[in-house]
Amino acid sequence: MIIAILSTIAGLVLLILASDRLVVAAVRLSKALGVSAVLIGALVVGLGTSLPELLVSGLLSRDGKLDEAVANIVGSNTANVTLVLGLAALLTVISSERRILYREGVLMVAAVSGYALTVADGRVEAWEGGALLFALLIALYLMVTWSLKDADAANEAIVEVEEMLGDDSSTKREVITGFVAIVVTVGAAQLLLSGATTIGAELGLSATVIGVMLGVGTSLPEMATALAAARRKQADLVIGNVLGSNIFNSLAVGGVAALVGPGVLKDVDIKMLLVMVATAVMAGLFARTGGRVVRFEGAILMLTFVGFFALTL
Repeated sequence: MIIAILSTIAGLVLLILASDRLVVAAVRLSKALGVSAVLIGALVVGLGTSLPELLVSGLLSRDGKLDEAVANIVGSNTANVTLVLGLAALLTVISSERRILYREGVLMVAAVSGYALTVADGRVEAWEGGALLFALLIALYLMVTWSLKDADAANEAIVEVEEMLGDDSSTKREVITGFVAIVVTVGAAQLLLSGATTIGAELGLSATVIGVMLGVGTSLPEMATALAAARRKQADLVIGNVLGSNIFNSLAVGGVAALVGPGVLKDVDIKMLLVMVATAVMAGLFARTGGRVVRFEGAILMLTFVGFFALTL
């Protein structure tokens, strides 16, 4: 058990650190190759912090553990809009333009709802995975198009991305760094899975509980990004982090998991799916009220997360 616990902790830490390095390397390489900084800014927050979920759910599906893979996505999505957004709102008021909150919020709720419908019937087909990935392409197109139309937001994204990257963007070094980060990320995901499943088996936990715990764990990159942004009063980064991550989790992670390991779910927990969709809608409604999420609403989101986690036990 001790070895399994250490394996889980080491895997999670390495997964977070390696996925972060992979994102930075990819962004620096894109910058060196002349790819649009606006596009990079749109992808980094959502896709980058969803890499752990992508690897964990993909590996679970590959190993025939579809229930855990689905629970990982559901747990991560729910944690993002309750735990992550709630904690950030406790640090500072999360505010943005209501127009931006509305369109990105609707897109996020649509993605989360679409994924819930995909798994609600107890079967996950490969073609459904393909449909989710196609929906991801549409979502990416919309987000990039919206970003290009928002001149102020685009300029801010460029500044933020360039500040994060720094001046050094050697193509060769970033290729090597990216390759090493990929290897470490995949290895760390395997380590995390091995440790977590062993602990779950020892304690007699259900597949849903194990998956949700993994989902919360793989949401740590989103939490770290959101809290750092909140401390710097960068509310737009917090919102983009949460909304973007849930879109990628539902469409990219859900799509890949379905393609890698389609099959029948042993236990479809409709309550969990409803909570995932309901919390996404609730967070969107909070944000729509005056275009901000205040500390009181953040506390409600935190309590909702506690209730959600208790529901899985």
